[in-house]
Amino acid sequence: MTTQFSPVPQQQPPFAGCPVIHGEPTGGVGPRFSLFSEEFAGDPHRAYAAMRSRYGSLVPIDLAPNVPATLVIGYDAAVRILNDSDRFPADPRTWQTSIPPDSPVKPMMEWYPNALRNSGDLHQRYRQAYVYAIDGIDLHELHQTVERIAVPLINSFCETGKADLVTQYAFPLVFEVLNQMVGCSLELGERVANGMAALFDTVNAEWGMNHLSEALMELIFQKRSDPGNDVTSRLVHHSAKLDDEELLSNLISFYGAGVEPQQNLINNTLLLMMTDDRFGGNMLGGSLSTRDALDEVLFNDPPMANFCTTYPRQPILVEHTWLPAHQPVVISLSACNNDPAIRGADHTGNRSHLAWSIGPHACPAQSPAFVVVQEAIDLLLDALPELELAIPVEEIVWRPGPFHRALAALPVAFPPSPPLNLV
Repeated sequence: MTTQFSPVPQQQPPFAGCPVIHGEPTGGVGPRFSLFSEEFAGDPHRAYAAMRSRYGSLVPIDLAPNVPATLVIGYDAAVRILNDSDRFPADPRTWQTSIPPDSPVKPMMEWYPNALRNSGDLHQRYRQAYVYAIDGIDLHELHQTVERIAVPLINSFCETGKADLVTQYAFPLVFEVLNQMVGCSLELGERVANGMAALFDTVNAEWGMNHLSEALMELIFQKRSDPGNDVTSRLVHHSAKLDDEELLSNLISFYGAGVEPQQNLINNTLLLMMTDDRFGGNMLGGSLSTRDALDEVLFNDPPMANFCTTYPRQPILVEHTWLPAHQPVVISLSACNNDPAIRGADHTGNRSHLAWSIGPHACPAQSPAFVVVQEAIDLLLDALPELELAIPVEEIVWRPGPFHRALAALPVAFPPSPPLNLV
């Protein structure tokens, strides 16, 4: 690690406001990197390289104006933190009192009574209900659900010879699949979609959370009196006996973990497959599979690039750097996957990435997520095998935001094709 700071005796107490190199003067840390700028969104890997050159594995960042945090970009440090929920709990309640009430990231990061934002026995209680609800998803039936939703979407643009796959395919497909998983009606689902979009983009986030919550509370009331074979019903009637607030929070977590990550994974993988000759360029004759492309995206551009946030209860030393108490420690899943200390030249078939996280908060929905994403991609490419990017790749725009790696649009062109037979 390179630094321009002068050493001082190690007994000096750690600085309370930002990560400090062990033995450096308090406040001696350099400028913070912004994770909410368009520049960062356009080329995060360049930013990660600059971070690594200046700071090593632990980097001072701003998640939003006046919201400092530490970004973990070293693989080994991330593994240590993700597996140590005692020293790095996920509960943000002390921290959230210290940031501006109108901060755009607060609704995305503040405490809720769900598995994502708790540790210990409470986390275990929530996670047991959450995993039970997810494990009840029939993966064979899920294949059919994706096809049933994908075919009309493909038919809506296949005769035109062009489409924006973000708005016309990936997002509506993923969202309707999730709606069916949770037993949500079309009308409620549209309200949930609008709220979730505002929440993830950290634009009108408070409105988004309120809008989302109202729709999901209606769903909970419906499933309490009229249960079905769906995620919401299994949560409502689980032996953990979650109350309405807990049910709402865990449902929001389910949507949050499903909509944005899955649509981004679909779009980012299709972009790779259209622009990398190893996957055939125009999809004809590529030597690598959709699963290979998914694995590469999960390494290089995971859909949730910076997440898995924890809040140390006290100052803690990690790899010669003091992390302040009650300040977010965010794992850069993207940067850690590309840490030169562990990164090999070729990782085809290697699934040791952190895109699903690890430890007690690892994603419990990997299997259904893979079914949805891979089926969505394969159905599209089977229907439109000559799909290609409609603009130069350097004109692709990425949505700003500290957490996701998300395309603003994915314009494509292809020979007009007749509609598919509805399944």
